[in-house]
Amino acid sequence: MLRGIYTGASGMIAQQARLDVVANNLANVDKTGFKKDLAVFKAFPDMLIRRINESGLGITPAGSYDTMPYVGKLGTGVEVNEVYTDFDQGALQRTENDFDLALDGRGFLTVMTERGERYTRNGAFTINQEGILMNHNGYPVLGENGIIRVQHNNFIVNERGEIIINSAVDPNSLVSMSNNDWSQPIVFDRLKLADFEKIRELKKEGDSLWKETEYSGPPLPPQNIKVVQGFLEKSNVNMIREMVDMIEVQRSYEANQKAVQAHDAELGRLINEVAR
Repeated sequence: MLRGIYTGASGMIAQQARLDVVANNLANVDKTGFKKDLAVFKAFPDMLIRRINESGLGITPAGSYDTMPYVGKLGTGVEVNEVYTDFDQGALQRTENDFDLALDGRGFLTVMTERGERYTRNGAFTINQEGILMNHNGYPVLGENGIIRVQHNNFIVNERGEIIINSAVDPNSLVSMSNNDWSQPIVFDRLKLADFEKIRELKKEGDSLWKETEYSGPPLPPQNIKVVQGFLEKSNVNMIREMVDMIEVQRSYEANQKAVQAHDAELGRLINEVAR
């Protein structure tokens, strides 16, 4: 009887954890570059149920034997195995803003924080008064040569992530170009793009930032990735799917709750009526 209460309670706890994941996905459905999380569960080991009589022996037509026959299996509950991030590609949305960059394919942009290098898919960038390309948190975007400095209307970013400027303009100068003369374009720098062997082992830090771990391995040059200027990657959260999951979670939680209540009622009847 108590085992049934524990089993139902474990199901309620698991569904509560899943609801937290779904709610977080819905809260970030409009966040640029957000990747949804998924909760994975695992069942506790099943118990084998045996049939016995008063003597503790199994019964067959020819007699009895010590090995009691199996009746079936009894589930003993479930627990959250892990919550992992789904890195499927999000849709690209045109913005016509030269400072907006989207990644088409597997990989990350790199920014420098006070905690070290971090990786992001959120390419909504801007520049500060010093001409440094920065993300929405004020963290500078990194190129292969370090922090990137650009000007308004004096650069483009190609599909390989190369930052191309007009050679007649000093990239460290804050003087904007009077016109777009691309007669002498040069590759000023290249975005520091990164990928990981075990991408699922990255640690999510919030604000669309990820941190490498000992299990993810060091950053590697990405393969088959394309940088698209003037676009942003939307989140890969499907609102309808998440709402359906939320309804499913609610019904599963209520089913486990009713199971606990039923076992509690039976336990009360056993103590108050059968024992008396």
